[in-house]
Amino acid sequence: MRAWQTVKSGNPKAVLAINDDVPVPVPYEGTVLVEVLAAGMGLPDVFMCQGSYAMTPKIPFTQGQEVAGRVIGWADGVENRQIGDRVMAVTSFFTGNGSYAEQCLALDDFCLPVPEGMTDAEGASFLIPFHTAYIGLITRGKLESGETLLVLGAAGGTGTAAIQIAKALGARVIATVAGKGKVEYCKRLGADVVVDRKEQDIAKAVMEATDGKGANCVYDLVGGAAFASATKCVADEGRILMIGFASGSWGAVDTAHLVYQNYSVVGVIPSNYDRAFKEAAQARLLEWWKEGRLKTQIEEMVAFEDLPDALERLAASKVQGKLALKVHPDATAPT
Repeated sequence: MRAWQTVKSGNPKAVLAINDDVPVPVPYEGTVLVEVLAAGMGLPDVFMCQGSYAMTPKIPFTQGQEVAGRVIGWADGVENRQIGDRVMAVTSFFTGNGSYAEQCLALDDFCLPVPEGMTDAEGASFLIPFHTAYIGLITRGKLESGETLLVLGAAGGTGTAAIQIAKALGARVIATVAGKGKVEYCKRLGADVVVDRKEQDIAKAVMEATDGKGANCVYDLVGGAAFASATKCVADEGRILMIGFASGSWGAVDTAHLVYQNYSVVGVIPSNYDRAFKEAAQARLLEWWKEGRLKTQIEEMVAFEDLPDALERLAASKVQGKLALKVHPDATAPT
């Protein structure tokens, strides 16, 4: 089969190569074989190219954490699957069987139906952003109506998901971005206040916007200096949710500061939940989607051959929302 492979460590354009003769992956326990229609793209793929992501497989490997496609097989023990079912899923990327290929392996416990009316590009880009935001804001962050949420790095795929879920919950949203174009973009998504970190100090702007009280909850996709800023503007009994490290480094926790300022730092990852939890979360998310409260923000559906260039754009923070990779010629994109 045809697949992109990471053949060494470095920047995407230097390390990705198309191979037309990659063996079709063999399903192992708990996985489903999927014909790929479209694949979601994210910063973890850039970090895997660089070899800095915790779950980077051994070289050579095929990346792609997110997929929309059709079921074509499964391992022994997998139940309630039908050939041809249209699904969205998280892939077995950590074994090198990701979705930047004509076929991939999906995790059975995170392989869910694509609803009627959702395009392949949207389905491929739905699970990780929205389930991460759901777990972060609802399960771990306990965000309540009327509270203020600060989203660091709000214009990307996971940031836009957090803005939308927070608004669905009735929260006030302060978003941080880099650049005037992203300011207007986040306002259109519903952010109440948008801080351009190139023009404003994050902590000062948040304190001004909250009358000195600070943000009740912080959704940190960035880490590094942005996390340090968040610790200066988190409210009493606030929660800083550690989601990602787009800056290249995780936020450094000062335990003494955490104690004296009376806030919490909370780790968030969507993988440690069982199928029943994921199905319940998906049901609530799709209700909001049907009501028009949630929408996967697809900037572009990228041609298969253009994957390296697209990942370079992600690495340079030149994407608003999500990019999806068109793997199958029949894959559908938002109009």
